[in-house]
Formats: sequence, C-alpha cells, structure tokens
Amino acid sequence: MSAAGNDEFQGEIVIRGLTRAGRPFRPSDWAERLAGVASCVGSDHRLHYSPMVCPVTRQGVRCVVIQRALEQRETRLFRFLLDFARQNDLEIVDGRQLPRDGALPACADAALKTKPPG
Repeated sequence: MSAAGNDEFQGEIVIRGLTRAGRPFRPSDWAERLAGVASCVGSDHRLHYSPMVCPVTRQGVRCVVIQRALEQRETRLFRFLLDFARQNDLEIVDGRQLPRDGALPACADAALKTKPPG
C-alpha cells in the first residue's frame, strides 16, 4: 500500500464507556485520558487530539473513536487501545464505515479550527 493509501478512510472502531455488564466505566474522564496518549500540545498551549483517536459522547455514553487506519500507521498504539478496552471489559463496536465530509472525526475538525495558521 502506498503512503497515500494509508490516509484513505478505512472505517472506525468505537470503544464505549460501558462494561459488558452495562455499568458505566470510571473515572468519568477516561475517554479524554485514553485519547490523550495520542494527542499533542500545540503552539497555542492547548491539547490537540489526533484525528486517529478521538474522545466523543454518543447517546450519552463517553467513547473513544479509533480510525482503523491507525492499525497500519501505529500498530503498537492501536493494540494498546484495544488491549485497554479488553482488560477493562469495555464494549468494542464498529463505528462509521463510510467517511464523513472530509473523512475527519469531530475532534479532528475541532483541532483543525483551533490550530494557529502557518
């Protein structure tokens, strides 16, 4: 696969903040903490989540959305995220399988809007 092919949308995996027993996972900011392992601090001194790993709320449940392309780009990070979910008995479900407009998840759109020009 070419380098350009790695940027093509391959679908999403969602780690939901519910255990398989139906209990909410704690602490309540777990999704931000987990997505934070793939984030960086920009020149504006703000945290910018990776477009590949984003915390979101879906149907009132905290989740982490992982782009499937991460498995090829950062295999160890991809495995770490899924191992975290499995070790904590969290639900892992398929996310979007078709790209959004621009193929970026919501957190990537927000990060791009807050980045300084240049």
